[in-house]
Amino acid sequence: MRPKKSYGQHFLTSESIADKIAQSLSGEGYDKVLEVGPGKGMLTKYLLQSKGYEITAVDADSDMIDYMEEHYPELAGRLYCFDFLRFDPTKVFGEKQFALIGNYPYNISSQIVFRMLKYREYIPEMIGMFQKEMADRIISGPGSKEYGVISVLTQVYYKCERLFNVERGSFNPPPKVRSAVIRCTRIENSYPELDYSLFRSVVKSAFNNRRKMLRNTMKSFLKGSPLLNDEFFQQRPEQLSVDDFVQLTNQVKEFQKSIK
Repeated sequence: MRPKKSYGQHFLTSESIADKIAQSLSGEGYDKVLEVGPGKGMLTKYLLQSKGYEITAVDADSDMIDYMEEHYPELAGRLYCFDFLRFDPTKVFGEKQFALIGNYPYNISSQIVFRMLKYREYIPEMIGMFQKEMADRIISGPGSKEYGVISVLTQVYYKCERLFNVERGSFNPPPKVRSAVIRCTRIENSYPELDYSLFRSVVKSAFNNRRKMLRNTMKSFLKGSPLLNDEFFQQRPEQLSVDDFVQLTNQVKEFQKSIK
């Protein structure tokens, strides 16, 4: 069972790291855990040792699912051969809360985060192994060069923190990059009135030209609005907090209502 490059597989080989990741689950508000990309089950083994959790796993590689079925018969009926980016967890868990965890394939890690955001009402916690560069982008705040679209879109609903870094030698084959494990904990009742679709469009538009002031990047949303003359719009996107982006989105929404 060799790792497949086409699936971005780097099997975790460190028992201590696997145990540490599994122990990072808080268990607050859920008793079901969905592991993405279990591979040969290094992390799964320790998740199964954690009391009180019902473990379900999804992997796009049918060979990995066959391996898991053979070596982890206790997961019978809870292993799914499916691309997580097309997987609907509500068909498995219904309306129940579940944690998301995994040594995520680095080539789709940002898409996994966006998938989590789509199902945020069901996911109170996410623990994940990411390429360190991606982990930095998710957890960074205003003023840093890593701060960007994925930072803002994630942090509007989740508190994000680095747990620990992982060296290349903990994998087979060793990746070319360093890795990091992060935790995202859902912020309850975070901006319940926020128009997320508009928010996402505003944030993406701002960071698409991150060197430009908002008065330039927001013209398509606020054409003809005197708001563009406000001092606030002299800022660049990396200077804005998550709250600022929420405020900006609400201003855009009110303006667009006024011109209809």
